[in-house]
Amino acid sequence: MMYDKLNTFGTDQAVTTTAASTDIVDLGAARDMGNGEPLELVILVTQTVTAAGAATVTFTLETDDNAGFSSPVVLASSGTIGKAALAAGTEVLRVKLPLDAERYLRINYTVATGPLTAGTFTAFLAHDRQASRAYASGFTVS
Repeated sequence: MMYDKLNTFGTDQAVTTTAASTDIVDLGAARDMGNGEPLELVILVTQTVTAAGAATVTFTLETDDNAGFSSPVVLASSGTIGKAALAAGTEVLRVKLPLDAERYLRINYTVATGPLTAGTFTAFLAHDRQASRAYASGFTVS
């Protein structure tokens, strides 16, 4: 998997209440990001989420024509995910980048029934994401 700092929204970002990603991606101009070689948005849980109550988090990819995100448009969303499903190592969202992005991109973490007492996330754009899995062989050599 290839990604770089300029395509990263945040690394091990601690989230306890609703917050935007620590970094934004500046595309330089509004453009069709889905044309050509596709990029994927990947959001990973890097520290297990905990909360006193039944907290949930919704992860959204937003775009806007200004860095202040005064009128953001949601391009992709994970839907609401309960804290029990947010264990370290979990990939909570992986989607191909949609067409018609405005100039700026960010991730928004919406916490409901919170706050969270722990939990960190890493979000980035990737090309050629590593998706292979190791499985038991299913046979024995004798």
